[in-house]
Amino acid sequence: MILDYETLKLIWWALIGILLICFALTDGFDMGVGILLPLIGHTDEERRIMLNSVGPHWEGNQTWLVSAAAALFAAWPLVYAMAFSGFYLAMMITLFALFLRPVGFDYRSKLESPRWRNSWDWGLFVGSSVPPLIFGIAFGNLFLGVPFHFDDFMRPYYTGGFIALLNPFSLLAGIISVTMFTMHGAAWLQLRTVDGLEFRARNAARYSALALFTLFAVAGISLYLYIDGYIITAMPDANSSFSPDVKQVAIQTGAWLNNYQAWPWLMSAPISGLVGALLVYLFSSNSMPILAFIASSISLTGIILTAGVSLFPFIMPSSTAINSSLTVWDATSSMLTLKVMFWVAVIFVPIILCYSFWTYRKMWQRLDIQFIRNNEHTTY
Repeated sequence: MILDYETLKLIWWALIGILLICFALTDGFDMGVGILLPLIGHTDEERRIMLNSVGPHWEGNQTWLVSAAAALFAAWPLVYAMAFSGFYLAMMITLFALFLRPVGFDYRSKLESPRWRNSWDWGLFVGSSVPPLIFGIAFGNLFLGVPFHFDDFMRPYYTGGFIALLNPFSLLAGIISVTMFTMHGAAWLQLRTVDGLEFRARNAARYSALALFTLFAVAGISLYLYIDGYIITAMPDANSSFSPDVKQVAIQTGAWLNNYQAWPWLMSAPISGLVGALLVYLFSSNSMPILAFIASSISLTGIILTAGVSLFPFIMPSSTAINSSLTVWDATSSMLTLKVMFWVAVIFVPIILCYSFWTYRKMWQRLDIQFIRNNEHTTY
């Protein structure tokens, strides 16, 4: 199989997108459960049911985030360097929030003290809500442009500050991200719980689905009316390796929607995000948990694809030196690196997917209070 450099660049743009979608679909529901933990779990036993609904899977789910970060480092080194320079404080906040998850899962039920357990419930809430909030804020800032440039030696310089990241559009994107995970977690709990907890999860799914539909629509309208996009006006051959500063970039009103005009079938991405959220509301209202979870997965996939195809071919636009904006064509590793990683991904990603599916199938069951009482010392 012969792959040219341009094709490999496109393949790795798609593969990193797939890794992000896998992260959202798997770690998204267990983070959603963490967000809902102190909100719909009325008793200690109900909260333990919620934790154990994701207990066998949450650690494996989180490896998708690690895989996405590793792929970003290997395939897009300039993006990795710039992201960890510009978003360093945000990344550290995310990391420290994630620390609360393994500690919370492992130690929360070790003591019977209500104060101890309640504290860890809120710790898990923070560890589950802050990462998607930060990720959403980061994606929101990509549409606005990140203040960075390269010097003559291609050293990246970030000229912004943390507070500047907290602008209205990026905060809206952050809230959308948290709402996505909350809806997904609520859809998951409908599948795994019974009685009053299932009823409250159903209501949480309905409300978060309506909120997601509204917020996502508002973000799309804002992108169309108020936010200028970027277009490439001149660039070298995409099948070559070149410096980001070589191309010519312009800012144009509504440019983030150009791809939908050029390829109308891409509208299926935002439509899936909106329709999926409405279907979650419909299926949850009619006690159809399997279909609600499938619809939630479709909605999350559609929203992430919308962000990717709207930005394409840009990965990280620059707001201060627009010609330094990083794109799929000029931010990638060498052809050899992309080719070796491609074959590694072809071999191992299907294996991981098959193994993940097998573990879910083997450990599948609805949980109730009796299950917790029968396994008092062996469950979370």
